[in-house]
Amino acid sequence: MKSVKVVVVGAGVIGLSTAVCIAEALPFCSVTLLADQFSPDTTSDGAAGILFAAQFPDIPLERQRRWFKESFEHLLAIAQSQHASEAGVLLSSGWQIFKEVPAKKEPFWSEFVLGFRLMTARELKRFPDHKFGQAFTTIKCECSSYLPWLEQRFRKAGGQVEQRKVNNLQELSESYDIIVNCSGLGSKTLVGDLQGDWRLEVDEGDTRSILERCGRLEPSLSTAKVLSEWVGLRPSRRNPRVERELALLQGRRVPLVHNYGHGGWGVTLAWGTALDALGLVRQCLHEMPPQAKL
Repeated sequence: MKSVKVVVVGAGVIGLSTAVCIAEALPFCSVTLLADQFSPDTTSDGAAGILFAAQFPDIPLERQRRWFKESFEHLLAIAQSQHASEAGVLLSSGWQIFKEVPAKKEPFWSEFVLGFRLMTARELKRFPDHKFGQAFTTIKCECSSYLPWLEQRFRKAGGQVEQRKVNNLQELSESYDIIVNCSGLGSKTLVGDLQGDWRLEVDEGDTRSILERCGRLEPSLSTAKVLSEWVGLRPSRRNPRVERELALLQGRRVPLVHNYGHGGWGVTLAWGTALDALGLVRQCLHEMPPQAKL
């Protein structure tokens, strides 16, 4: 009989990655994944899923490097396995271009992608409005395939899946020993974390701007037919929140682990922060009184 009940709230790329890490590493735990939206209806489903990153201001750089490295290595192993097609994970080469030369020409993640180098003057001639560029091979992760694949991996590890809306964490406190909050934008209501633009309506101005900018970089796109339009949300904050606390819920102190707020870098950092969240769950287990584990 599994002794400790863990619930992961949120089934985007962060929630599923975290749930898989916990279920596979802690088989003595009963792990439930709770969310009101699952693939293909999550914010993560529309992500481009191309691995590169920006630097967060208040998180030690070494921790950010570890998040990127662990995520890249995890997805690279999938891309080089028989699961690549089913999981929607593949290698992709390209350029990142800049209108001004950045202060740091080689970003912190450059050593982990494949074949990183600075673009040549000849290559930059293709983009006359840009002064600097980086060339590298990275990973593209199609979340519309990757999320269902992760869910199957979670179920195979013994995880339970339940689709329902969580209105507050208090309603979970009597049923679970540890709560893991991977609710993204849902953290606004669940833990009072204020975030930005919540519009889900297609903005014609945004659509037009995207098409114009892409057409300037790749003229062949100017005659492309628009097949569909989609609006995504990026549940961002100044820094991702990957930490734990003891929350007072229904008069009971319940271990609460947070893993959310990655903004546009969710796919890029998901596995690395999931491993961090797993470590925090381990700490919660270590500090539990013995009778709580029976």
